[in-house]
Amino acid sequence: MALPDFLLIGAPKAGTTALHVALSRHPDLFLSAIKEPKFFLTDEEPPVARGGPGDARTIREQIWRRRDYEALFDGAPAHAKKGESTTLYLRDWKAHRRIHRLIPQAKLVAVLRDPVERAHSNWTHLRSAGLEPESDFVTACHLEAERKAKGWAPFWYYLEQGRYGDHLEHLLSVFPKEQVLVLLYRDYREHPIETVDTVCRFLGVAEGLVTDVPTENLTVASSPSVANNVLRRVIRLADDADRRLPFGVGSLVKAPAAALLQREQRTRSPLTTHQRRELLPKFEADIRRLESLTDRSFSHWLDLHNGVDRPALETEGRFGTAFRSIDRPST
Repeated sequence: MALPDFLLIGAPKAGTTALHVALSRHPDLFLSAIKEPKFFLTDEEPPVARGGPGDARTIREQIWRRRDYEALFDGAPAHAKKGESTTLYLRDWKAHRRIHRLIPQAKLVAVLRDPVERAHSNWTHLRSAGLEPESDFVTACHLEAERKAKGWAPFWYYLEQGRYGDHLEHLLSVFPKEQVLVLLYRDYREHPIETVDTVCRFLGVAEGLVTDVPTENLTVASSPSVANNVLRRVIRLADDADRRLPFGVGSLVKAPAAALLQREQRTRSPLTTHQRRELLPKFEADIRRLESLTDRSFSHWLDLHNGVDRPALETEGRFGTAFRSIDRPST
């Protein structure tokens, strides 16, 4: 069967795209050309329409038929181990069970990032795309329950995506521990080649064959000018049209508007100590649970100064020299 041997399961905004690209350069690994197929998010049935900005496009792109999913791996050499990356698998407990039901021997790789920093990166990504209507990061996080009730897709769940202890605890109730590899985003930043070799060792393929780790997924910011606020409004209106009209009509407007919005290539607004102070209590118990599950300390994630006030370009998914900077790296 043309089914994967391993999955990169998340978390979102923690370098999974760069890892996907790096591993695809290994001669004994085959990764699907389509990243984020999201197959295990449903039971081989059409995904339910979502209500958040950008969700209509996500629904159209999801691969839910098994024959289409298997076709992603048709081109794999006979000797190669096959894999795909969908960052929403980690937080989806039903997906854990679907994966185990179809490919119980699969190896799973989870990449974790400071949950407040991850949430800020997630918000920055959607804000820079013109989809996030809330200009204040902390307020956007507080809107999570309301957005869930309205049926917005999981990528909007800034807080829930970072509750790794809960998600990993459930994952390990379904899969044996030896089939799950937990990595840190900080390890990517500081030791990219060694981290890729760790994954290769886990997957049972030769180490030392991936020596050129790519730069991927640069997210830039845009100013809160009147013109840019108009562009954001246009993008969300076009997205709404995309949901209501056939053939992706709204995309004809949304794509050029998004390009204009990102024309400035500005540095993102840095995460601040105040923002961390507001949000850390929402993660503290979960971080302790994660520590007990992994036998590792994540006390630096509870530091109010971890990753704050860094006026640098958004860098998740970027490896190697792309991470060099004058400031202290954080998870």
